[in-house]
Amino acid sequence: MRVATSSFHRRGVTVREPQDSEAFIAEQRRILASNAECANSSYNLGVELMKAGKLMEAKEAFETAIANSGRMFEGYVNLGYIYFKMGDLEMVAETNKKAIEMEPRYARGYANLGFAYLQLARTEEAIGALEKALELNPDIVQAWNNLANAYLQQGDVEKAIETGQRLLKLAPDFGLGHNNLAFAYYTKGDYERALEHVDRALALGFEVPPEFLERLKPYRESGGERGGTSNPTEGRS
Repeated sequence: MRVATSSFHRRGVTVREPQDSEAFIAEQRRILASNAECANSSYNLGVELMKAGKLMEAKEAFETAIANSGRMFEGYVNLGYIYFKMGDLEMVAETNKKAIEMEPRYARGYANLGFAYLQLARTEEAIGALEKALELNPDIVQAWNNLANAYLQQGDVEKAIETGQRLLKLAPDFGLGHNNLAFAYYTKGDYERALEHVDRALALGFEVPPEFLERLKPYRESGGERGGTSNPTEGRS
């Protein structure tokens, strides 16, 4: 059982008036038919195709946008999202690395990179990327959650708890954050606080894993006191 990570970010289309998706796609294709090197139209086409679930077509559009622009870091981020949906975490990391090489102050690129590294169990690299993301933008909830999980994966329970607490100051109704902080307290052996946060997660509608609830059951029945179960060595995903 491992603690749950937060997924990563993708960039959206440029602001436009509400329009039928198919009509917008057709409009972008018309523009590209007369100007195949229009990076913005390729990017916008990719976003709309991605929203429609046409990931391979979207991938081609983003690759074209990147080829025709010197600073299309958003295209790399969205390619990362497509690779994530394809289950290719190595390419998620690679594309987001390219995004931050192109735009070194792009906090969400670092957050995405940290997410990928965490999923790949490259914990030290995940921590470095997530800390950089939060240095650039301390309001990224998912980055705080994933950083707490990285510390827990590393075995630093106190830092995991401290980071989880900071997350919940920023987003007090984030059910996943309460769930993961509960697991960190459980790992520490503080069952009273584990129960407090798991109950908050449940109240917020988060689906706490049944196996975790089962682990907590003896401590709920004994009022949060230590029981005979040894501390876990791993979390959940």
